[in-house]
Amino acid sequence: MIKVVVLDIEGTTSPTSSVREELYGYTRERLPGWLAENVGGDADPVIEATRAQAVRPDADAAEVARILIEWLNTDVKSEPLKAAQGIICAEGFRNGALHGEFFPDVAPVLRAWRDAGLELYIYSSGSVRNQKDWFEFARGGDLSPLISGHFDLSTAGPKREAASYEKIASTIGVPAEQILFLSDHPGEVDAAAAAGWQAIGVTRPGEPNSPRGPHRWISDFADVVPN
Repeated sequence: MIKVVVLDIEGTTSPTSSVREELYGYTRERLPGWLAENVGGDADPVIEATRAQAVRPDADAAEVARILIEWLNTDVKSEPLKAAQGIICAEGFRNGALHGEFFPDVAPVLRAWRDAGLELYIYSSGSVRNQKDWFEFARGGDLSPLISGHFDLSTAGPKREAASYEKIASTIGVPAEQILFLSDHPGEVDAAAAAGWQAIGVTRPGEPNSPRGPHRWISDFADVVPN
């Protein structure tokens, strides 16, 4: 019996375009200024981690900004990038510039699952801070009370490795076979299944990822009946 549903965001609960155009665009525009203004403060861990990942130990704030924007443009999964994005976008959510965008089927089904006693978690490459804001500042109303917890690259690990899903299961204290994972990315669905989870692929019109066997794929959360 399924007790927990873990959800990806980009391409699964929400249009990829809303994440990449709005969050990425907001971050891209403000990142250089934020780094320059916060040297000696919040920017220091981001700068140090970027230097290490890029193997550029002497990079200054301006070079770090260029590196991070390049990673943003090429969808590199980088913890310092996600950390900076979380801080920068928090302001945008709170001043009304940013909103969480969701496919129409998502909110009603999440509410129905919670009413049925399921626990809902999010596992996304976006920072936990961004994830929480995405649900709290959802267009149409706050969805954050529906979510029991959040995982990202820093708290769980890479999304295409089975060990990350094993870590999540251990953290929430639920046997693997009682967890259902939904994602639009075949590699993530593979990894969750390899960890013993039940896993279903999500394919939405206009989204970039294509279905791939051997898993079941759905296009509407209403097609999922956890049991």
